[in-house]
Amino acid sequence: MNFPRFLLTFSLLGSLIPAYALESIWYSDKDLKEDNIQLIPQGYIDPSVSDPCSQKTYDKPLSLVEVTEAALCHNPQTREVYANAKVQSAQVGVARSLFFPSVTDTLSVTENKNRTTNYSNATNRIVASYLLYDFGSRDANFENANQLLRAASASQNATVQTVLLTAVNAFYQVHANRAILNASIETERLSQESFKAAEAKYIAGVATPADKLQAQTSFANATLTKLRNEGTLKVAYGNLANVMGAPANINFQIADSKLDDIPELVDQDIDALIEQARLQRPDLMASEAQLKASLAKIEAVKADAKPKVRIDASNQYDENSLGQTSQNTSQLGIFLSIPLFEGYKPTFLIRSAEATAELNASKRDQLKLQVSLDVWTAYQNLKTANESITASNVLLLSAEESSRLALGRYKEGVGNIIDTLNAQSALANAKQQKIQSVLNWNIARTTLAQSIGVLDNAMIQKLPEKKRQ
Repeated sequence: MNFPRFLLTFSLLGSLIPAYALESIWYSDKDLKEDNIQLIPQGYIDPSVSDPCSQKTYDKPLSLVEVTEAALCHNPQTREVYANAKVQSAQVGVARSLFFPSVTDTLSVTENKNRTTNYSNATNRIVASYLLYDFGSRDANFENANQLLRAASASQNATVQTVLLTAVNAFYQVHANRAILNASIETERLSQESFKAAEAKYIAGVATPADKLQAQTSFANATLTKLRNEGTLKVAYGNLANVMGAPANINFQIADSKLDDIPELVDQDIDALIEQARLQRPDLMASEAQLKASLAKIEAVKADAKPKVRIDASNQYDENSLGQTSQNTSQLGIFLSIPLFEGYKPTFLIRSAEATAELNASKRDQLKLQVSLDVWTAYQNLKTANESITASNVLLLSAEESSRLALGRYKEGVGNIIDTLNAQSALANAKQQKIQSVLNWNIARTTLAQSIGVLDNAMIQKLPEKKRQ
């Protein structure tokens, strides 16, 4: 071996390492995991859209589908769980790497000086090592990493459904607040009409000042309510923009929605819904995977406390600058590593892993109970909201007729202002009840879907407000 050439090769290799670090035998830009992690898991985005996560424009009213797509693509929560899933996917690769041999090449150059001569030694040593047997430690660690990846993937689905639920509910909240504002504008108009009628009758001398003041008070209160509802609507728009990952002050509108449609009665087997939730709830799947990962960790720490067998092969070449000595040696050997005593560390590691598994089992059981409660609560809320819509429709029809008759009687001089204002107040309350019952219905049906674990693109497509503009 020529020493100057060896030194030149060593220097060039050292200078080239940074240049090839991103795509070489040390690092790779390629995805080495078979199951690729996606920003939005399959099933949550409309497959007919080529690029649903493209930059959104807000120059036209947004449909429910467009709102949910914006939320899934641009809400930071979805990117956070996506990053967590990618981290755990990489950990699976780390665990898999233990099944491959490791190869290390060590190059060294030393300068030696004494009273008579100066010379250098160059050494090139390459070592290949492979773990033959470890009582299942690698397998257990690999299973632990895979289960944690499944937990991360399920947690991603759970977060995506939560974001979907928040976006849908915020969408309907804007609809409700807009309807409430329109109702308050109509209430203000009726109150103004009553005030003008009372004022005209007062000027004509057929009404008392109290009638005029009461009508004026009702008109002022209706105006104040309208102003408050305008502010509430703006806040609702800001909340919806925030869910979509946009600044709260962005200017946009949402598509109109029919609030007069009476939904079909809810008649489903609640026991079947709870059982379906136990099979499909992603957070429960994540909890199950966490438990399996902790059980695999127990096996891993137990195996780590046992002997290991590995095989090593090496080759070393030594040469000095004087050319006086050179040596080329090779070795092949099987090594047995037996841990004898570590201060009872393995015992406590095993106890810790077993306690972690017990903790995860308790969390899983607690979540199972919570799942049944979530489904039960959402189902009962949906039934209540369903029945409330029918009752609120009857209330609204009677309140509208009562208000119309009361105002007409007052204008004709056969009614009093108190009855007129009471009828108008009852009408305003009836409108509020109708809007709130529809909002409760929309929130309850999406909450029930999320509590079962089926709030996805297919469910969104069934909603009447899903159409694109």
